[in-house]
Amino acid sequence: MGQAAALLFPIDWPEPFGLVMIEALACGTPVIAFRHGSVPEVLRDGVTGFVVENVVEAVAAVNRLHEIDRAACRRHFESHFTAERMAGQYLALYRRLVGGEWPQVALGT
Repeated sequence: MGQAAALLFPIDWPEPFGLVMIEALACGTPVIAFRHGSVPEVLRDGVTGFVVENVVEAVAAVNRLHEIDRAACRRHFESHFTAERMAGQYLALYRRLVGGEWPQVALGT
């Protein structure tokens, strides 16, 4: 995957996480994905790839891949999705919950 020009992720349902996107970013590979499920939360549009609405936009995004810095894709992975980072975020959330502080949850996104 690290040698690919990009990962095409034409998901059309509300994928709750999208592990394959994270794997691509870990390899420094940009992602072109439809705006469904967790895609807008995982990707930074124009930085780690492109969040698109349809096939026509996805094809156009392929011609814009030169705008994406592959090292920025890897840095985004390292700052948001390593096991250590995610485990630390879970622990912080659990500590808040045990202490009686309930996080706000955005519904319908």
